Amino acid sequence: MIGQKGIPASWGGVEQHVDHLSREISDSNTEVIVYTRPHYTPKELVEEFNTTHENIRLVSIFAVGSKHFDTIIHTFVVTLHAVFIEKPGIYHFHSVGPSLLSWIPRVLRPSARVVTTFHSPDRLHQKWNWFARKVLTIGEWTSMHFAHKTIAVSRDLQEYAENRFSKSATYIPNGVDQMEKQKASMITAAYGLQEDDYILAVARLVRHKGMHHLINAYKQLNTAKKLVIVGDSAATDDYVAELRQLAGDDPNIIFTGYQTGRMLQELFSNCYLYVQPSESEGLSIAVLEAASYGCAVLSSDIGPNREVIQGRGFLFRNKNVDELQEQLQYALRHTEEVEAVGKTLRQYVHAEYDWGNVGIETRELYGSLFEDEVPIRSKAIAK
Repeated sequence: MIGQKGIPASWGGVEQHVDHLSREISDSNTEVIVYTRPHYTPKELVEEFNTTHENIRLVSIFAVGSKHFDTIIHTFVVTLHAVFIEKPGIYHFHSVGPSLLSWIPRVLRPSARVVTTFHSPDRLHQKWNWFARKVLTIGEWTSMHFAHKTIAVSRDLQEYAENRFSKSATYIPNGVDQMEKQKASMITAAYGLQEDDYILAVARLVRHKGMHHLINAYKQLNTAKKLVIVGDSAATDDYVAELRQLAGDDPNIIFTGYQTGRMLQELFSNCYLYVQPSESEGLSIAVLEAASYGCAVLSSDIGPNREVIQGRGFLFRNKNVDELQEQLQYALRHTEEVEAVGKTLRQYVHAEYDWGNVGIETRELYGSLFEDEVPIRSKAIAK
C-alpha cells in the first residue's frame, strides 16, 4: 500500500480506507505491507503494531513534511524501496497524486501488477495552486493508464474517469462498520454536550470541505442547538483561522480538533443531525460513519453524496448557503422525519457499504490480475 500517510488511521479518509482494507485482505496467505510517514505513525506505534499484527507490516520511511512535496517525495522513496527491497506481487497506489509514480514498478518490476485507487478529484480542491492542479491532472491520467486495474470509490468517480480517459475503472466503494451507539459521557465532560442538542460535522479543515458555508448558514438560524466541528488543519492554518474568525465569540460553535476512539463515537452517537457541506468528494467515509450510527444526514448535492443520501436524507445545492440554512431550519422543525431518515439511511449503508464486501471485491480484483499467467511447466509442455 503506497500513498497514504500511514495506519492505524487517526484522521484522513484515504488512511481510514487503507487501514480497513488492509485488515480485510490480509491473512495467512497474504501479507500486506503499508508504508507510513513518521509524523503520522510514530516509530513506537509502528513497532507496537508490527508485534501485534501477523499479516500486516508497517514500514516507516522518512518524509519531508512539506505541503506540496511531502506526498510525492515519500511516494518516490517508498516505491523504490518496494521495488528493490520488498518486491511484492502487487503495488497498490492510493490517490491520483501518488499514482503519478505508478509507472516505476511497471518498468522496474514488469512481472508484478499495479493497482491504483481513484479516491477523489484532487485537482478540484481549492488548497492547490495552478501548478499542483496541473500535476494532479496528470496524476489522473497516469492512474488510468499505468495501472493494470483502476478502482473508483464511487459511481460518480467511475463515470468521470471513464468519460475523461475512455478507459474502464472498477467500482469498489469505501466501506463502513456497523456501529453501536454510545451514551454521552466524555463529550458531556469535555464540551457540555448532551444527546440531540447539537449539529455535527467531521472533516479535515480544508476549504473544499465547505465548513465556511456551514458556519455562515448556522449563524442565520434561531436555535439553541450547538454546532460542533470535528477536525483540524491539514497544512491549512490560514483557513482554520478564517473559520474561527467567522465563528467569532459564539459559544454555541465548538471546535474540538481531531478526535478518535470513544470521543468520536460519542460525538456521532448523540448528534441531532450530521452535515456534510463539501464542494468536492470521492465518497466520504465520515458520511458513511454518521449514517452507520443512525444519524440523519444533510449534505451538498455533489454526485458522490447523492449516491448515498438521495431519498434517504436531506440535500442542498452545492455552495448555496441560503439553501443550506433553509434545510437546516427544516430539519430542526421536523424531528420525527429526522429520526425516520436516520434509520432508513443506516439500513442502506449497512447493506451497500460493508468493509467485508469491499475486502472480498478487492481480493477478487487482485486475483483477476494474474488470470492470464500460465505456469512455467505448462508452457514447457505446450512447447
